[in-house]
Amino acid sequence: MERFASFREFYPYYLGEHADPRCRRLHFVGSWVVLFAVAMLVSTGQFLWLVLALVGGYGFAWVGHFVYEKNRPATFRYPVYSLMGDWVMFADILRGRVSLR
Repeated sequence: MERFASFREFYPYYLGEHADPRCRRLHFVGSWVVLFAVAMLVSTGQFLWLVLALVGGYGFAWVGHFVYEKNRPATFRYPVYSLMGDWVMFADILRGRVSLR
C-alpha cells in the first residue's frame, strides 16, 4: 500500500483513480447533491438532509468507481485525503483545470 507524506503527493494519485470522465461527472454531481443537502439542513434544521448528503455524495462517487473505473474508492484507504481530494477536484472542475470529457 502506498504511503503519502502530504496531500500534495496524494492528489496526483487521486486524479489517476478518477481517469474515466464518467466517474468524474458522477463525483461532480454527488458534490452538488452534498452542497444542496447541507444547505437544506442548515435552512430547515431537519437532519434527514444529512442522510441525503451522505448517500448522495458517496453513492454517486461509488457508482463511478465500481461501474466505470473498476477500482475501490480511495476513501477506504485514505479517508481524509480522499475527502479533501473530492473537494479539490470539484473546485478544479469548476475552474476548468480538470475536464469532465
